[in-house]
Amino acid sequence: MTQLLFDGRGFAAFLFDMDGTLISSTASAERVWSAWARRHGIDVATFLPTIHGVRSVETIRRQNIPGIDPEAEAAKITEQEMVDVEGIVPIPGAVRFVTSLPPDRWAIVTSAPRELALIRLAAAGMPLPAVIVTAEDVAEGKPNPACFQLGAKRLGQDPAACLVFEDAPAGILAAEAAGAEAIVIGGHGGPPAARHPGLPSYEGVEAVVDRDGLISVSRAAASASRRCA
Repeated sequence: MTQLLFDGRGFAAFLFDMDGTLISSTASAERVWSAWARRHGIDVATFLPTIHGVRSVETIRRQNIPGIDPEAEAAKITEQEMVDVEGIVPIPGAVRFVTSLPPDRWAIVTSAPRELALIRLAAAGMPLPAVIVTAEDVAEGKPNPACFQLGAKRLGQDPAACLVFEDAPAGILAAEAAGAEAIVIGGHGGPPAARHPGLPSYEGVEAVVDRDGLISVSRAAASASRRCA
């Protein structure tokens, strides 16, 4: 038996975050950022939870380190991340799930720079959608909603008609601010995740397209949808 999420509501399009939502790249990112934090005398354990779901330049700016250029530092971080792709894999079931979607009804909306995003997606063996929104496309990153608004616009859809797949608090807040519905992948969405349905992965999850072209989400009833803590 299957269970329809969101009471069977159909969505015009799906917008996916990348890191932690479609692919698992945490180990790679944390290796690079841990080394950076140590070089600047920042406590690694406290710092690492702040890097996920936001643009590198904004992570660096928040540290208020005297004498550094956040843009230049972010560029160095990106260069190192592009080289370190060891262990990057798709979230279980993600490749099958996105491949099942109508090609013009899904997009990736990521805080990563475009070149890094393409390298990571290739390393994980993920198919590419026609629309990919990256760090360079917006003036301000998540939790600002501009990225999801732009993703919806490029698909020709209203954000309020879209479903956002996210894993990080900043991304969930961005989806909410854009007026979109959200579903949380994994269990690390923080307090904002409690407001939305959640899935541990895409295993057992199906996209159902109705006669009007709207897409709903179903999953095996044995693993009923949960809300992430």
